Amino acid sequence: MKIINKLLMGLLLISSIEGNELVLKEIKDVGDNSIRITFKLDKVSYLNSYALNNPSRIVIEVNQSELENIIDEPYNYPIKKVRASSKGDVSTIVVDLYESVYWKKPWQVQTKDGVLVNLEIKKDRNIKQNIRDIIVAIDAGHGGKDPGAVSKNNLLEKDITLLIARELERTLRDTKGYRPVMIRKDDSFIDLNDRYQDARKVGADIFVSIHADAFRLASVKGASVFIWSEEASSITAKNLSKKELKNNPSIKSKIGKLDVDDFDEDAARTLYQLVYEAKIKNSKILGDKVLEQLKRDPFTKIHKKQVEYADFRVLKSIDIPSILVESGFISNPDDARRLKGKAGRRMISRSIFLGIHNYFKEKPKPNTFMESMPDHVIYEIQKGDVLSEIAIRFGVTVEDISNNNNLKNKPIYPGQLLKIYI
Repeated sequence: MKIINKLLMGLLLISSIEGNELVLKEIKDVGDNSIRITFKLDKVSYLNSYALNNPSRIVIEVNQSELENIIDEPYNYPIKKVRASSKGDVSTIVVDLYESVYWKKPWQVQTKDGVLVNLEIKKDRNIKQNIRDIIVAIDAGHGGKDPGAVSKNNLLEKDITLLIARELERTLRDTKGYRPVMIRKDDSFIDLNDRYQDARKVGADIFVSIHADAFRLASVKGASVFIWSEEASSITAKNLSKKELKNNPSIKSKIGKLDVDDFDEDAARTLYQLVYEAKIKNSKILGDKVLEQLKRDPFTKIHKKQVEYADFRVLKSIDIPSILVESGFISNPDDARRLKGKAGRRMISRSIFLGIHNYFKEKPKPNTFMESMPDHVIYEIQKGDVLSEIAIRFGVTVEDISNNNNLKNKPIYPGQLLKIYI
């Protein structure tokens, strides 16, 4: 059996490398002191990227790829040189720099001519080490022709999930060091396979899927948090998994019939078993942190007191910690009323945000602002903001914000930066 498994892994490895050539396409100035470096691949790939200091450089490891020619391309300040070489099935790109830069984690774009891998750097004399934002993929469940659950009063799950997602996006967007990416920005239908594929393309550090279920008994209520497993941890989790398959027939039909330039997450679990096991462990930590905050919300009841396991395909990325948050049951009158109101949705959003932030306190990402373990975040005030709403958004008091920023009845204004200790 071990011999057969090794042979299968070898065949998977050969098939994944074949036809996945890495080529330097261009290096260009894109304005605002930023330079974009673009490579071309034949298919979406599993990337590792990180920055190093002394000397300053950014490294991208492109797994299951090959180089026909070694890349050695000098460029202008702040780039010394872009170079790449291959060893085994990994092509390693190194961007040598004269000084530290702000950099965007590489992202992949599918085109009719292949996949573009983009890396962007920005000159910033105020930073002393290479730094990037933490990327959070926010997946508002359902959408478009798929309404999800429907309450007796025609409250649609797809609408609730998008509103909660937008609340979370706003908090992350205006908090320095985080960059949210909405998988679904509007009332559009997105296939479940495309959702986790999109998270990989944008280089997400974590993935959060937001839902609001319904049940035949109106008395069932409360929030839950799920991570992926082939075996469901409860009857509720099992039923939800079955419902996902029933409502999304495209899932079964698409597995094994991926586009030639897609990344095969199912095959990758065999190739990168240790990476996948680490992802599951980190997903559990992330889930625990979010659930802990939901339990502190006085307006949200908890349906399951522990993180649950279910076979949700949307959570199956091999390396991105992924959770699914059921914000409540819209078939329950209390939950429906809570989620219909902005205040209730904001509390769910706050719990998710604080859970995410606490996760990165325990699992800080290198090259991000969380690496130095700050005791506060920096929030940029937006038009229409008031201190009371900012305080609710971060789970602190107006007095805390005022004292920590020496406001003392001073007016606040858009663009002003606040230190918020959380």
